[in-house]
Amino acid sequence: MSLTKEKKAEIIKTFAGSEKNTGSIEAQIALLTERIAQISNHLQQNKKDFSTHRGLMKLVGKRKRLLNYYQKHNLEGYRNLIEKLGIRK
Repeated sequence: MSLTKEKKAEIIKTFAGSEKNTGSIEAQIALLTERIAQISNHLQQNKKDFSTHRGLMKLVGKRKRLLNYYQKHNLEGYRNLIEKLGIRK
């Protein structure tokens, strides 16, 4: 259920610019978004998995905090990122 090394490396390269830049805010948000999508898919099939639901809510909160930080410090980058990821309609 977790991200594979190859998938994680691909996401980091796409959003951070290089494979070494794993700590960039864009890469962190993109990784959280992918993980949230996987967990959401899991919860659609397993509706009574409440512990995973709690973990999902924690990840969503963390992504929200990172997005708020990014919005305050780089508004144009924030807009491009949410457009690429397809979040916040």
